[in-house]
Amino acid sequence: MNKSNNKKLRFRSNRERVNYFLKLFKKEDKVLILIWADPDALACALALKRILQHKVEKIMISNVNEITRLNNQVMIDILKIPLIKFSSQLLDLYNKFILVDSQPSHREEFKNIKFTAVIDHHPLTDNWEAEYIDIRPEYGATSTILFEYLKTLKIKPSVHLATALIYGIKVDTDNFEKSANPQDVMAFQKLYKRMNKHLLNKIESSHLRRSELKYFKIALDQLKFQKNRIFAYIGKVFNTDILVLIADFLNKIYDTSWVFVGGEYKKNLIIIIRCDGYRKDAGKLAMRLFKDIGLAGGHREKARAEIPFSNLNLENDNFNTGKFIKLFEKYFKYKDERK
Repeated sequence: MNKSNNKKLRFRSNRERVNYFLKLFKKEDKVLILIWADPDALACALALKRILQHKVEKIMISNVNEITRLNNQVMIDILKIPLIKFSSQLLDLYNKFILVDSQPSHREEFKNIKFTAVIDHHPLTDNWEAEYIDIRPEYGATSTILFEYLKTLKIKPSVHLATALIYGIKVDTDNFEKSANPQDVMAFQKLYKRMNKHLLNKIESSHLRRSELKYFKIALDQLKFQKNRIFAYIGKVFNTDILVLIADFLNKIYDTSWVFVGGEYKKNLIIIIRCDGYRKDAGKLAMRLFKDIGLAGGHREKARAEIPFSNLNLENDNFNTGKFIKLFEKYFKYKDERK
């Protein structure tokens, strides 16, 4: 579905939107909620499960990614979020599919699935369709959208669900430092009364394993500065979440407007991009540079790309920070010349 077709779904209120959504499901339906598991997606999936649990025969949440980040593992454990790892066999066991906090074009696993509903806050992408689409890129978190569904239906979230939604909003808005709007603030205020601050603190304080400290040392040893840009190529990693943690850490350095952290994971080059969002757009940069050779996208302040090394005509065994920088040189040379 392209952007013009998406405009066919017009709603005058959240009540109209939620009513349309609920009419897509029948009592005999078996519903699978698909996610790339991060805090926002996990919280939204839990909210959708609560909304549909008495309206369909069966509903389950399935993650397409390996969940290796410690915060996410703790969140799933202490908030008791039920999950099953995605496999193609699940497509035969369910007849309705919901994608939340993502879009079909974002992952290969999503592309051939006929989705009943797609709910997301990332910028709208092309060449996919669904019966119901709720895309709101002006929202800081998809958790805020699902809070509005719950509010419209007069469903009071449990302590665990409220805590999950609060955490989803906090993570995706960087504690309201970026990409937030009044709806995010309002949702946070309402949910704050019902969440458990001790559970939230347990999740938020679980960042690093001792075994992961070595990657920070590699990053600092490989660090390259180019004007107000930081580049670091880490090499092979056991999970991509460590690249996110390193990028977020480097993004705190004063007088830095761009951060690029790369690593190898399963023969793919993973690129994490951070910027201050002021007259910059990390998501657009990632799409412009890498959409034709891999998966790429994101927001103004943060983005990600995944590119098979085979598409780069490069040997991953001898890839380094210098070669990593060259992927961006043409773009920034053009930008600098325009100044």
